[in-house]
Amino acid sequence: MSTYQKIIDLLTQNKTNYKELRHKPVVTSEEAFKARSDISLSQGAKALIVRCKGRDKKNFFIMVILPGDKRFNSKKLKSLISAPSITFASEKEVFLITNGVLPGGVPPFGSIFNLKTYVDHSLLANSEIAFNAGDRSISIIMKTIDWLKLENPQKTDII
Repeated sequence: MSTYQKIIDLLTQNKTNYKELRHKPVVTSEEAFKARSDISLSQGAKALIVRCKGRDKKNFFIMVILPGDKRFNSKKLKSLISAPSITFASEKEVFLITNGVLPGGVPPFGSIFNLKTYVDHSLLANSEIAFNAGDRSISIIMKTIDWLKLENPQKTDII
C-alpha cells in the first residue's frame, strides 16, 4: 500500500476532515508554499528524517517536524535525543525507510514508518497545517489539532 493511501486510510478511519490539493511536483518547502494557495510557508509541516548516532555508536533514525520557514537547531536536537552526532538521512535512506517516498514528499507521520516523531512547538501555533502526502504532487491540509491526535508526536523546542 502506498504512503499516500496509508494517510488517506488513517484520516478516513478516524473521520478526520481534510482537503487534498493536487499540484505540480515540489521538493522544497518554498516550492510547496507557491503551489498551495491560502497556506503560509509557516503552515507547511516540513518532515525531515534525521540519522542519529547514539552514545553506543549505533545509528537510529527519527522524524523532525518544523514549520516550512524554519530550520532546527542541531545542538538542541542532539541534547534532546542524547545523540552526539546527527545528519540528514540520505535520499537512499529516506527511500528505504519510507518504502519509496522521495525527500520532499515525506509526510509528518513518523509513526507509519516506525519513527519517533518530534515537532517544534512553533508549528502548533497554526490552526491548520499542510504537507506532502507521500507524493511530491499531492498536499493534504488539515487541522493541526487533528494531526496531533493522530500522530501524538513529542512536542519540543528545537528551533
